[in-house]
Amino acid sequence: MIRKQNEKKEKDPRVNIKHTSFRQFLWTYLVLCTLTAGQTMIYRAFAHLERIPRDYIFSMIPYWAVVTLIFCLITARQRFNNYERPMRILSKASKKVAEGVYSVRLSPLRKDGKKDYVDVMFEDFNKMVEELGSTEMMKNDFIANVSHEIKTPLSVIQSYAMAMQNENINPETRKEYTDTIITASQKLSALVTNILKLNKLENQEIPALARTYDLSRQLSECALTFEERWEEKNIIFEADIEDRAIIYADESMLEIVWNNLLSNAIKFTEPGGNIKLTQTSDEDMVTVILEDSGCGMNNETVKHIFDKFYQGDTSHSKAGNGLGLALSKKVIELIGGHISVNSMPGVGTTFTVKLNKCD
Repeated sequence: MIRKQNEKKEKDPRVNIKHTSFRQFLWTYLVLCTLTAGQTMIYRAFAHLERIPRDYIFSMIPYWAVVTLIFCLITARQRFNNYERPMRILSKASKKVAEGVYSVRLSPLRKDGKKDYVDVMFEDFNKMVEELGSTEMMKNDFIANVSHEIKTPLSVIQSYAMAMQNENINPETRKEYTDTIITASQKLSALVTNILKLNKLENQEIPALARTYDLSRQLSECALTFEERWEEKNIIFEADIEDRAIIYADESMLEIVWNNLLSNAIKFTEPGGNIKLTQTSDEDMVTVILEDSGCGMNNETVKHIFDKFYQGDTSHSKAGNGLGLALSKKVIELIGGHISVNSMPGVGTTFTVKLNKCD
């Protein structure tokens, strides 16, 4: 009795029709009762009605009525267990997910380990909710990280701008404050730019400006832009690039990838270290490998290195915003390429990028 009352309380008010109603049950019963009269017609075709005992006729009518009733009850029960009940469970769980509850999980209806389409549907529902929960968590982390990353340079700008209002500071200190504000504003601008780029890439709002061009030339030009930085750190930079490697891609977007990888390699390589840029190709693929002798990464860092705002080495966190590799991975995926990383703490890191070669 209590269970029935709970079911009535939990009933969705939007549902105003039942798949298994008393009217349907009654119609099914009447139709089957009518069909059982076919037995009489068969007897009539093979024997005269007057030869059939009247008691037999009157006993068969209630017999088939009872058989029909039992059959209708069994089929109604089967339909409830196999359809109505699973749909109620799924509807209740879906409503909770729609309200933002992502901890909902559906247990399989069968206990023998076998699966029908309903159990498969429940299993897929659980996977969907798990993915939605992960997405929601990532969204919340993204908002929190963006807020933190934006708040830091804004606080710097606000603090130093207020300090500059002091008329008694000397020109050297004022210039130092100004340089700090400029640096913080540049970091903020780069952060916002990368967020917008990443968001547009994920929503595929950036139009593809693909064309055929020489990747070897692009790699050489990108490497030369960092020449001053690697010379400042006395890094031995080695390049082994082919004379020509033609690919079909968006040149400006791939430039972001090479600049991010080269910048990270120089940033995490100690003075006097080594960086090697290698580019090879075969009939189908062009492979770019960037190796450094930097601090390296552990397995946990490697696992999350392409996540937004993830910075495994907090000692270098002020030098970036953790969006470069996420942006690079998205660019490479959109053009049908693949990027992987292999690293070992204290040994170094190797990034491998594979791109389709132009026919």
